[in-house]
Amino acid sequence: MSSIPAHLKYTSEHEWVEVISPESIRVGITDFAQHALGDIVYVLTPKVGEQVRAGGVCGEVESTKSVSEIYAPVSGQISAINDAVVENPESINSSPYGTGWLFEISSVSPAEITALLDSVTYSALIAAE
Repeated sequence: MSSIPAHLKYTSEHEWVEVISPESIRVGITDFAQHALGDIVYVLTPKVGEQVRAGGVCGEVESTKSVSEIYAPVSGQISAINDAVVENPESINSSPYGTGWLFEISSVSPAEITALLDSVTYSALIAAE
């Protein structure tokens, strides 16, 4: 069973969202996603300052099995990237909800955050897969 922290929000594309402030979030891929991908060997993140649109592709994660796109969970501006995960992509496997975070988005709409999945709904989604 995958770990699904209750304080986070989730997307159907298996990303997690941590609310840092009312207009700023941190994004990563879920434990379920990293487990399905296997050993992660490369991460391509968006650039700081880049505008992203909810549902739009903004990066990719490559594993020994496949390449998966990363989708922006909400619209906004990239305010930070996790350089450590770019240098050590395997940290996503060892700590998907900790040191394996990918990027932060600012200037986000609280309504878009509210529309994301809660942990119970996300649990049901992955149970169905």
